[in-house]
Amino acid sequence: MDGKTVGCIGCGTMGGAVVKAIAASSLDVHLYVSSGHFSKAESFVESLSDLSSGGKACSCESNLAVAERSDIIFIAVKPVFVKTVVEEIKPAFTKPKLLVSMAAGVTLSSIRGYTEGQGLSAPDGSFVPPKLFRMMPNLPAVYGESMTALCAGKDAGEEETRMVVALLETAGKVECVSEKMMDGVTAVSGSGPAYAFMFIEALADAAVRFGIPRKQAYVYAAQTLKGAAVMALKDGRSISELKDAVCSPAGTTIEAVAALEEGGFRGLVIDAATAAYSKSVELGRKG
Repeated sequence: MDGKTVGCIGCGTMGGAVVKAIAASSLDVHLYVSSGHFSKAESFVESLSDLSSGGKACSCESNLAVAERSDIIFIAVKPVFVKTVVEEIKPAFTKPKLLVSMAAGVTLSSIRGYTEGQGLSAPDGSFVPPKLFRMMPNLPAVYGESMTALCAGKDAGEEETRMVVALLETAGKVECVSEKMMDGVTAVSGSGPAYAFMFIEALADAAVRFGIPRKQAYVYAAQTLKGAAVMALKDGRSISELKDAVCSPAGTTIEAVAALEEGGFRGLVIDAATAAYSKSVELGRKG
């Protein structure tokens, strides 16, 4: 990994979070960033100046410039723009590179089609197909707590996969999955933070109803979910066992659980994730 060059096309919420995590790590990499507006890329790079690798990051005026300078290229744009971006950077594929997309729903086969489409070969005819990856991070990457799923294209080897994993682990936990799982991952962990934030907000609203000041209410609600998540990951007991451990016979918690069940809490969560899953599948079909 030492001395590798890493580019990110797009420095919005998710792309920016991943780049910041890499910049703050001990990895010896050089970073290149582009955006729809060069001034945004410049401002983003300036924001990295206090991080350990900030001096190794620079902004580029075009997506092609990022691709030409980078061994590993992250595409962090909306799904509808992936085809345009890949076609724009195609002339840079004259030597081995890794191309990692974080666009929801856009399949590896679609991206491969964009790179190898009719009339898109490199100017000198020396086109070298990039090794493709698809990833789905989530917003907690901003704080190094992402749950990122990664799937590798059929041509990507173990060493190349390890390099991408090493970069993504700077932003949190990474698991390699088959592509058929990616729509489900998008619905659960990709979109999941929004569900959690809504639950925190609702729990805080209840706290305010009970007379707890709003600022404290958010702390109580958020820390409670954080603690529960840590237990779920580290305790060793099943989720059902952990829930039962909180529910004392004839106590307050079992009354709350009964109310949640009566309101269809589980079904609503499943329905929400299913809606996100269907949208991800739809995006893939459009690609």
